[in-house]
Amino acid sequence: MPKINKVKKKVTKTKRKVVSKTKPKTILKTKEVSKAPIKISKTYIPKETEKYMCEKHKIYFRIKLQEWKKDLVKSNNEALYNGSMDDNSISADIVDQASSYTDKNVEMKAINRQIKLISEIDKALARIREDTYGYCLDTAEPIGLKRLMARPVAKYTIAAQEKHEKDEKVHADD
Repeated sequence: MPKINKVKKKVTKTKRKVVSKTKPKTILKTKEVSKAPIKISKTYIPKETEKYMCEKHKIYFRIKLQEWKKDLVKSNNEALYNGSMDDNSISADIVDQASSYTDKNVEMKAINRQIKLISEIDKALARIREDTYGYCLDTAEPIGLKRLMARPVAKYTIAAQEKHEKDEKVHADD
């Protein structure tokens, strides 16, 4: 008989541990369930009447940035593939060689600009995750929906952007 009692006590202790471990999990699940994902239609356009940078706005810009990035990566890959296939530098005519070299140089500059743009898109996506997207990095003021629609990677308000460009010009002249 004493052995049975010890076994019962152990089972009871184990049950208590399991019960105490499952309660926090249940609480976490209810928190996750209460925040249902927001869906937007493909034709959705952010409106000025909505709260600035609400969840719908963030989802819209995240999708827009991800699609833009996907298109840039695809076009870069195609340009690099096609550029490597079209090699006229072996041509005997020196004018053809120069023309081919110039074309490749222009293509590579375009690809480099697109790579920088992809980096800016990644930074914008990170700002969306951090809830700082849509606000000026200098002044923390709203950038504005119209500006973000025109330039989704915008980091500054128009006034702050003009100030940055003026500062760059002043330093470039020195």
